[in-house]
Amino acid sequence: MLDLLFDFIGMTGTTLVVGAFFLLQLEKIASKDLSYNLMNLAGAILLMISLCYNFNLASFVIEIFWIGASLVGLAKSLKRDDDVNPMTD
Repeated sequence: MLDLLFDFIGMTGTTLVVGAFFLLQLEKIASKDLSYNLMNLAGAILLMISLCYNFNLASFVIEIFWIGASLVGLAKSLKRDDDVNPMTD
């Protein structure tokens, strides 16, 4: 039963990462979009969780980099939004 749970978590993560890539290729979202970076971040985190149960070093390392890259993209996206819509006092 636990195997099934972690497989489901991993497959959900895979769906998010691959889905984000397909949406990017179909030009439905841009790489600078908040949604693209959130999908990649959430997917990578879910894959990392599944890897804690079925560990694979190479996959674990790539997910660390995927999370890092997603966080950089997310920070840039949020900064861009702040620059476009600065809060006024």
